[in-house]
Amino acid sequence: MRILFIGTGEIGLPTLRMLSNWREHKLVGVVTQPDKPAGRDQKLTSPSPKQAVQNLGLDLPVLQPDRIKTLESVNEIRALKPDVIVVMAYGQILPRGVLETPRVACLNLHASLLPRWRGAAPIQAAIAAGDRETGITVMYMDEGLDTGDILLQRRIAIASNETGGSLHDKLAQIAPEALAEAILLLDKEKRLAFHKKTNSPLTRPSSSANMAGSIGANPPKQSNEKSAHSIRGRARSWKLIIAI
Repeated sequence: MRILFIGTGEIGLPTLRMLSNWREHKLVGVVTQPDKPAGRDQKLTSPSPKQAVQNLGLDLPVLQPDRIKTLESVNEIRALKPDVIVVMAYGQILPRGVLETPRVACLNLHASLLPRWRGAAPIQAAIAAGDRETGITVMYMDEGLDTGDILLQRRIAIASNETGGSLHDKLAQIAPEALAEAILLLDKEKRLAFHKKTNSPLTRPSSSANMAGSIGANPPKQSNEKSAHSIRGRARSWKLIIAI
């Protein structure tokens, strides 16, 4: 199948590398955020996925739309004719025109066991709340924020001394295996209509979901209890994420 990767964060790099090496399927392009000034000298810096494409010597189109919702951006993505779109930590909400582009499915790899933590900072939210486990959720995408049906999940334990950086790296490493299994499921004929059956995916009631705000926002509040344990958990969760 023809696969398009859409992502910006470093957490998606192991998945991007896996896709680039997968002989049974073809990586047809990468969509990421525009280059932005970074560091003290404000040097124009490319997002990690674009750097990975260059470092791996991949002959792939790299699209960097300011706004993926524009008709021009949607048409550029359609021109790549993907069978599957894989999204991980992109930073923009995909419009209907992109979601309806792939022949088979548009999948999101989310760094939590949905519906536990939706939103931009699920890793930090899980540690701050004292969760004992988290994982990668592979889900069908819709126009909501992490509201699509679940295809599969992979779980890992959260250590008592876990930090946002260490858990970020662990989740990054299990994401490729989760995606590979999801793609294999989609590659079977019986899975092409899997998400259309009322009793097939792991659907999730919205009432059980929690929102995990962006890293720049305040850590999520779970209760009024201010125990030493919960305070330490919040401090660990917001430690600087280590690059892969």
